[in-house]
Amino acid sequence: MRSKTDARKRMSRVSVRYMIDDVPAAVRFYTTLLGFTVEQDASPAFASVVRDGVRLLLSGDGSSGKRPLPDGRRQVSGGWNRVHLEVTDLPAEVERLRAAGVSFRTKDIVTGPGGAQVILDDPSGNPVELFQPRR
Repeated sequence: MRSKTDARKRMSRVSVRYMIDDVPAAVRFYTTLLGFTVEQDASPAFASVVRDGVRLLLSGDGSSGKRPLPDGRRQVSGGWNRVHLEVTDLPAEVERLRAAGVSFRTKDIVTGPGGAQVILDDPSGNPVELFQPRR
């Protein structure tokens, strides 16, 4: 029986993959507006960006990660699974991003027992959640 340590050694990192319509636009969005840095840029097919230990794989047409499935279904952007980014001043971030023309899925900041959140869209329609925890 293998230990959890053995499993961690085999899996060096965890990444999130998003299907992207325009990889250069997505790279600009994540790096200029959300604080990511470019790890690899093979535009227009693929790029990876990183922030605080999170690696986001941006898979465009021509990348292996966005190839059609064996049954012919296309992998497309959108859905509701999302990257969750913690911020310290959610109202200020919302104001800054609205001024930059970012599209929001939720008009208002929503609050709950753990904090406040808003959901915006990247240029391909993938959701990104900004979250400010209750302190």
